[in-house]
Amino acid sequence: MTKVFSDGAVNPLSVAPMMDHTDRHFRYFLRQLTRHTLLYTEMITAQAILHGDRPKLLDFSPEEKPVALQLGGDNPQLLAECARIGQDWGYDEINLNVGCPSDRVQSGNFGACLMAQPELVAQCVAAMQRAVAIPVTVKHRIGIDDQDSYEDLVKFVTVVAQAGCQRFTVHARKAWLQGLSPKENRTIPPLRYQDVYQLKKDCPELAIEINGGITQMEQINAHLHHVDAVMVGRAAYENPYLFATVDRDIYQKTNLIPSRAEIIERMLPYVEERLRHGDRLNQITRHLLSLFNGQPRAKFWRRTLSDSRLLASAGPELLEKALKAQQSQDVLQPV
Repeated sequence: MTKVFSDGAVNPLSVAPMMDHTDRHFRYFLRQLTRHTLLYTEMITAQAILHGDRPKLLDFSPEEKPVALQLGGDNPQLLAECARIGQDWGYDEINLNVGCPSDRVQSGNFGACLMAQPELVAQCVAAMQRAVAIPVTVKHRIGIDDQDSYEDLVKFVTVVAQAGCQRFTVHARKAWLQGLSPKENRTIPPLRYQDVYQLKKDCPELAIEINGGITQMEQINAHLHHVDAVMVGRAAYENPYLFATVDRDIYQKTNLIPSRAEIIERMLPYVEERLRHGDRLNQITRHLLSLFNGQPRAKFWRRTLSDSRLLASAGPELLEKALKAQQSQDVLQPV
């Protein structure tokens, strides 16, 4: 299994870093479903950390741990400084993004385009590892553009591993740097799970985590027969209740599986606290919209928690009312 933390423990499951999704509110929400899955921040650029509002970018609740900080950048010295900051902030892992194909990210020479420069990635990893005692890992693609053969993948991983990286999260799709949007790059290039399986066979000394198109517990278990760990992406946001059973099914814990209603009840003190700190209710409730997906009256739940009239002046009591109404189909009025 892959994730080796500073205390020596390992973690076979994680939720992918996703822009505009995996902020502190979503991570706290997921913690009400699973205590053990590794969670990630959104990708944060080195420049943002060095020159921006660090508390806003980096603060998290202790309950969110284990949590990893994903960095974007291509300058070894700046990334090393950011890794040091992340370690001091309390993160359990520093991860370098070598997988995002967006034009904005490419313009900064980081993300997936760095797969064409494995030596530079190796320099970045080596600099970050010298700066911190916590793990430094890399998330990347199968390949990019016409550099997408299995041999290209092995070359990239080998060069970066020689710099000291021991764990690689592999999105099992190539990325087209031109012609496809980031959304299209998550769906159009075909999944090549067998390449990731073969990478683990050929590099048994490395910890290999697989990512891409994984939406069900059965898939997670199947992949774990071939690789060390599984990273779930969009499915964690679109069907978060998938994670209600992972502490039992993956981690062999005896935790009782929480109901959806219990999860919302657990969120209420957090909502009240964050509102006192100046956060807006919709910043939290937007992450809860998919909790009842597949359940009766799920549309009613989503409609209630996305109603700007209700959210404008409400507090945590709106969640209680929405939950009661979801179960009874009462109609809420602006509060």
